[in-house]
Amino acid sequence: MKNYGPIDDFTVFELYPDVQITHDNVEHYRALAEKQLVINRCQDCGHWIYPHRPLCPECWSWNVKPEEISGLGTVFMFTLLYQLRDPQSMIHEPVNVAAVELVEQKGLRYLARIVNCDPQDIVHDMPVRLTWIEQGNLEWPAFEPFVGGRG
Repeated sequence: MKNYGPIDDFTVFELYPDVQITHDNVEHYRALAEKQLVINRCQDCGHWIYPHRPLCPECWSWNVKPEEISGLGTVFMFTLLYQLRDPQSMIHEPVNVAAVELVEQKGLRYLARIVNCDPQDIVHDMPVRLTWIEQGNLEWPAFEPFVGGRG
């Protein structure tokens, strides 16, 4: 992945032209460009907020800031995609996609690919950890089995 140096707002929009970048999620995409996975967290009550919103749904505080997650979790649910959004992209095998429940908070789930694992080996509650995969000229968060650990 290319080193972009400090990532300003203009660079975030340039890197992700097909993504709807908003005030609420710009820090998420800035962090992705730096190979970090951040999720908004209420600074008053500690509640994690995803999808990104400026207001805490637990205590109604506007004191919300992005924080890096541990990268550990378990498979909450998964599916196999046989068709990608890009009609020019040819896939030869299904893409493993899961909602991963992160250890930071019950019900906090992040949708990403499952890699380094055969589709038939993915099971509910399987421990996984964050990894990164290259697509185009960017790296994206994905999860892989976490052998010997509990997500």
